[in-house]
Amino acid sequence: MPMPNRAVPASWQIQSDDWEYVPIKLPPDVTRVTASMRLAISAEFGGWELSRVRLYTDGSRRVLLKRRKTAQHVPDPEL
Repeated sequence: MPMPNRAVPASWQIQSDDWEYVPIKLPPDVTRVTASMRLAISAEFGGWELSRVRLYTDGSRRVLLKRRKTAQHVPDPEL
């Protein structure tokens, strides 16, 4: 599974006092169904919500997940 990639498109705002964000890059060989399942698992067990998705012509995707900040630290998803 790919690790979170910290580079995000310039138009994506990832600074907030209330939300924490994690950008993820999914390679072109990951199908839409597989990507959906991976993101659903992150949502279910990590409390992440889908914020943005950008699909590139080569088939890769950049995904931005968000969740409310809490006092308790939960690790970033490792998709």
